[in-house]
Amino acid sequence: MAETDTRSNVLLNVTSEGVAVITLNRPEKHNAFNADVISALSDIIETLRANPGKARVVFLRGAGASFSAGADLEWMKAAADWTHSDNMDDALGLARMLHRLHDLPQLTVALVHGAAMGGGAGLVAACDMAVAAKDAKFRFSEVRLGLTPATISPYVVRAIGARQARALFATGEGFDGAEAHRIGLVTRLVESVDDLDDAAEEIAKLAFATAPGAVADAKKLVDLVDGHEINDGLGRQTARLIADRRSSEEGREGLAAFLEKRRPSWLGER
Repeated sequence: MAETDTRSNVLLNVTSEGVAVITLNRPEKHNAFNADVISALSDIIETLRANPGKARVVFLRGAGASFSAGADLEWMKAAADWTHSDNMDDALGLARMLHRLHDLPQLTVALVHGAAMGGGAGLVAACDMAVAAKDAKFRFSEVRLGLTPATISPYVVRAIGARQARALFATGEGFDGAEAHRIGLVTRLVESVDDLDDAAEEIAKLAFATAPGAVADAKKLVDLVDGHEINDGLGRQTARLIADRRSSEEGREGLAAFLEKRRPSWLGER
């Protein structure tokens, strides 16, 4: 039986098996986000983080014709009249939501169709994986409005690299799902929006074959070694981490299951 958290702008559905689906739910606005959407997303992400046993994989998608068109125009218009302090507080809300998404212990997957513009593309970059339809449309359009993609930049630069980010941030050039896949913003490409559910089902099967604690630690491992000089200190850190895993309950169970030719506990019964 599924658990559903229904909010006006963001929906959360968690199946009894442990598949969580977060749906941006402003189809009439192409799922553009404002302060309310950011707050709802942040709360939902925190709920999933605080209850890792309820969800093994988290999918993020948009209702209607688009994934997310980025920032809501009315929200941006209002921000033009705010003080610098007000703008700082507002921007911190987005930055913290993205950080929470990036730091979720579960595997996170963006399912992208239609438009993924500005901050919408930032949500894609903050997830562990992204599956997109070939005809999905991406753009970091902030410079066209006299702005910069500041809060999303840590995740985008990590996903596509500095050179690509400079070009796309500075030109505001649009690109499709195939190009997003080529540069690393998208990790899997499908022919059309109709194929996204099949891809999600395949990824969910992969997620359920893994040990939840090992997944969380593997994500932290990437953050530790990314950009780090390969030296004795890093070797010692990684050696300690694998030693910790080998002596953990999951590590012992996984090895025992392999040697005994049985299913590990996290796979459940057939």
